[in-house]
Amino acid sequence: MVKNFFKFSIRNLVKNRLTSFVNIMGLSVGMAGAILIFLWVQNEFSYDQFHENKENLYKVWNRTPASLNGPINCWPAMAPPVGPVLKQQFPEVKATTRYDGPEGLVCNYADKAIVVQSADVDPAFLSMFSFPLVEGNREKALNESNSMVLTVSVAKRIFGDEDPMGKTVKLNGKESYRVTGLLRDLPNNTEFKFDCLVPVSDFDRFDANSWSDHKFLTYIQLQEGSSLERFNQRIKNLVVDHAPRAQVEIFAQPSSQWHLYSNFENGKVAGGPIENVRQVFIIACLILLIACINFMNLATAQSEKRAREVGVRKVIGATKSRLIRQFLGESIFIAGIAGLISLVLVKTSLHAFNLLVSQNLEIGYGSSLFWMKGLGFILFAGLLAGSYPAFFLSTFRPVMVLKANKGKTNAINVRKLLVVAQFTLAIVLIISTLVINQQLQWIQQRDNGYERNNLVEHRITGDIGKNYELIKNELLSSGCATSVCKTGLAITMNNGSDLGFQWGNQDPEQKRVRFSEFATTGNFVHTMGLKLISGRDIDLSLYPSDSASILINETAVTVTGLIHPIGQRIKAGGQNLTIVGVIKDFINGSPDQRIEPMIIFGSKYWHNNLAFRLNGQNPVSKNMQLAEGIFKKYNPGYPFNYEFADEAYRQKFQEDIRASMLSGIFAGLSIFISCLGLFGVAAHISENRTKEIGIRKVLGASIASVVKLMTKEFLMLVILSFLIAAPLGWWTMNKWLQGFTYRINIGWLSFLIAGSLAATIAVLTVSFHALKAAISNPVTAIRTVD
Repeated sequence: MVKNFFKFSIRNLVKNRLTSFVNIMGLSVGMAGAILIFLWVQNEFSYDQFHENKENLYKVWNRTPASLNGPINCWPAMAPPVGPVLKQQFPEVKATTRYDGPEGLVCNYADKAIVVQSADVDPAFLSMFSFPLVEGNREKALNESNSMVLTVSVAKRIFGDEDPMGKTVKLNGKESYRVTGLLRDLPNNTEFKFDCLVPVSDFDRFDANSWSDHKFLTYIQLQEGSSLERFNQRIKNLVVDHAPRAQVEIFAQPSSQWHLYSNFENGKVAGGPIENVRQVFIIACLILLIACINFMNLATAQSEKRAREVGVRKVIGATKSRLIRQFLGESIFIAGIAGLISLVLVKTSLHAFNLLVSQNLEIGYGSSLFWMKGLGFILFAGLLAGSYPAFFLSTFRPVMVLKANKGKTNAINVRKLLVVAQFTLAIVLIISTLVINQQLQWIQQRDNGYERNNLVEHRITGDIGKNYELIKNELLSSGCATSVCKTGLAITMNNGSDLGFQWGNQDPEQKRVRFSEFATTGNFVHTMGLKLISGRDIDLSLYPSDSASILINETAVTVTGLIHPIGQRIKAGGQNLTIVGVIKDFINGSPDQRIEPMIIFGSKYWHNNLAFRLNGQNPVSKNMQLAEGIFKKYNPGYPFNYEFADEAYRQKFQEDIRASMLSGIFAGLSIFISCLGLFGVAAHISENRTKEIGIRKVLGASIASVVKLMTKEFLMLVILSFLIAAPLGWWTMNKWLQGFTYRINIGWLSFLIAGSLAATIAVLTVSFHALKAAISNPVTAIRTVD
């Protein structure tokens, strides 16, 4: 029985070579595309889900309470005492760890100086998280002061072939650290990124008892069976209980949400990267569906050839269910061949795909679970692709098909329907890709309010702070920079925000307004390329009293209602701050979010970043070479780690750009698969109409008229597909655009391009067979075709 099944299946494949090739290649390409996307989607869902304690791991967040009558915002940076106090006061908490970093530090050993990304953690970090420890004791590795745990690859760079355990290194040429553990290199599916771990307690950069210094990420491990809802209610007012002036609540977020659900609105989870994951997953399903429709279409087109086979089988006793099993078995057999070819395609394209998605995805050939999933995938694809042809062919009546080969009309109608369905899905994907690209381009090109080009930023590390004036003067005198300033953080970062501001005769019951905060020592406007609308810039060197002065943006002027803001005062934490300048709004957070009112302080202390604008008269390479020499001169123990503002700005769009590129690539793949099926159907129709075409040519039909006859039917189907796809694509993209604060209007050009592209490709695909039939010898066609 099984032998006969394979004999019939292989015989049919060989007999219908072109159809078999198109079927297998269409399914192979569709399955390969779907597998690549499923690998990426699986990786996205697996972030930090490899930890043994994943069900009980949580990150602690701050949230502004609704009682403040203002916007409810959430942010993860916690005050230093939160973690330890949670462990002390709540029995549900089994362990806690703070996490700060990673930060680039210079690791010195012998004559080597290597930059490592160092993170500060509490000792419990290694027992809470299951990062594989190659050497050392997980419970004790970070218990001692000046202990250090390295990843294997970094240890290799520092020590070469020496055994690193127990070796001593220096960080930034100062403190000595002893290596007490080795970690296997971190997987790509974790939100933690570090080369080495050191104890939080070793640093005096923070006040361990301060409830106002929001510095650390804080993670907790709850006891088995703890109720998250009840726990969140109990810890909500922890910060307020210890710091009555604090205006925050805290809550815990489970590890399953850290990566994909990182956006909050009004204090509740409101999506995040999950939106892109869903978008790409839907595309994978559509590609697989299009490939399966290909199979259905070609199998239905072949129904006339197999009608007599069905009739003979039924006459000799085959039941309908047996025929269904036969045809489903054949489709699963073809899907199995396509599945093996798709694995080859995935293997050859995986490296390029990894570069595209910036991941290190792998196929688990050695895993039994992988092969079980693969078998299930092939069965699903085979059943989906072969379901309609199996039931369609098994319904043929033996008397009718043996006598006159009936059933052709239904086959033709179904074939047209499948072509329309296939191209409808493909055109929707093309429209979606075009609109997504337009939206992303519009956001990226939106005026950000400052001059990104030639703006360079460098973290203030080591001796940069005390040598700032020397570095500044030499950058300017060397001609590599035209302006230098110190800021709280990078211009492309949202530096935090606060509700505690009052102005004028503000009603205490009035809705509280959140202000974005920034800080500078002076020369901020010129260096950043901002537009000063009125007043002047802050400059602590010229005006020492500017430590009590502020700049505000246009949105802040609107919110406060100050008609003549220069000279007016805004109260913050009991201190009166004088407005000395108003600047044009600029984007320092997400380009898609609404610009918040902003206050820029004149501060002697809050400056973690140095920014300088390159001299546009010189080549960038020359400017950076001069700047590197200056930084190394005055900060020799640290690397010259700089960042261009325009590049940092582009990084904000990486997730969306990646999703857009995936959408574009797989939309093109869907068109390719659709046209592959159309190519096979056109070949079949051309073969069936050979005698008709021969007679038409004998009667005087031109080659052009024959080609027109052959392509007209398919062109009408594509036009019908477009008429269905256009409103469907508009509705889909309109829903998608509603997730953006600033968005484009969907124009007609995207629909015109999508429809024209689909029609052109379809006509070119069909024209090959149409032209081949039109130029054939009509006498031969009439004589040889039955």
